[in-house]
Amino acid sequence: MSFMAYDFSAFKRTAESILDWIKKEYLGIRTNQASPSILDGISVESYGSRVPINQVSSILASGPKSLLITPWDKSIVASIDSSIREANLGLSVSLDAQGIRVSFPDLTNERRILLIKAVKDKLEEARIKVRTEREKNLGDFDRKEKEGTLSKDDKFRLRENLQKLVDEVNQKLEELASKKEKEILE
Repeated sequence: MSFMAYDFSAFKRTAESILDWIKKEYLGIRTNQASPSILDGISVESYGSRVPINQVSSILASGPKSLLITPWDKSIVASIDSSIREANLGLSVSLDAQGIRVSFPDLTNERRILLIKAVKDKLEEARIKVRTEREKNLGDFDRKEKEGTLSKDDKFRLRENLQKLVDEVNQKLEELASKKEKEILE
C-alpha cells in the first residue's frame, strides 16, 4: 500500500456527524435570545403519535424574548403547552387568542452556570467520540504495519496526518462551544 492510498474519508464523515450532533445539541441549550430552534427537540401528542412541534404549528419569534406558536389544529394547544412545560427549558408559557406565547425570562447566574456546564459536558462527549474514532484509525495503522502492508515511516506519516485532522475537528468543536458560551453570557 502506498502512503497516499490511505482513505481518511470514514474519519472525516464521522467527524462531520459529530459536528452536526453538537450543533443540534447546542440549539437546545437556551440563551437570552428567543429562538424557535430551542423547541426542535420537543414533540407533542397529535392524532395518536408524537411529532415535533414545528410539524403541527408555525413558530415565529415575536420580539427578542418571545416566540408565538400557532398550531394548525387548535385541538392540540393543550398538548403543545404541556410538552413545552415538561421539557423544563426554563421558559414561561401562556395562552392567548393568537396561540401559545413562549417567553424567555432573563437568565439567572445559577441558570447560566448550569447551561455553561451543559455546553462543556456536550463538548467533552464530542471529544470522546473524536478520540474513539482516532483510536480506530490508529489500530488500523498498527494492523497494516503488522501485516506488512504499511512501513514504519508511512505509519508515522499517517499518524501525523490523522492528528492534524483530529486537531482540526477539536478546534471546530472548541469554537462552537466558545460561541455558545458567549451567547449564554450575553
